[in-house]
Amino acid sequence: MNETLVTVVGNVATQPDFRESANGAAVSRFRLAATVRRWDRGREEWADAYTSFYTVWAWRALAANVVASVSIGEPLLVQGRLRIQEQEHEGKRWLSADIDATSIGHDLARGTSAFRRVSPARPLPLEPVRMTGVAGPADAGEPLAAREPAGAATAQ
Repeated sequence: MNETLVTVVGNVATQPDFRESANGAAVSRFRLAATVRRWDRGREEWADAYTSFYTVWAWRALAANVVASVSIGEPLLVQGRLRIQEQEHEGKRWLSADIDATSIGHDLARGTSAFRRVSPARPLPLEPVRMTGVAGPADAGEPLAAREPAGAATAQ
């Protein structure tokens, strides 16, 4: 793999946008602003230098979790593959820096966060599970007492 993996620390600059791609996969994107800070010796304080903007792309479950968890102005750490693209529009050429995110999280050095695990959807079993005391289609005409011995529901 000759991909450039990066970790960028910055602030969310735009509200995350969510949609489904043509093949049905969930995708979200937002802009991340990363500002360089430098120590100003003359004033003896930290000063902002330049700001770089990145378009962050998240796919599938990460996309849904980003939309549910991230708002404008929040400090984030984003890890993923960097893509620099050169484009031309109306005679003007420009570059864009995109990150295909593999991980996104709040920067806990600058605040707190509450984590909620999202349980993945589980497929239904191949064979239906028969519940005790519930009549199935094969024995719908039989009384419940005839199908189960006395005390079967309580003894386990």
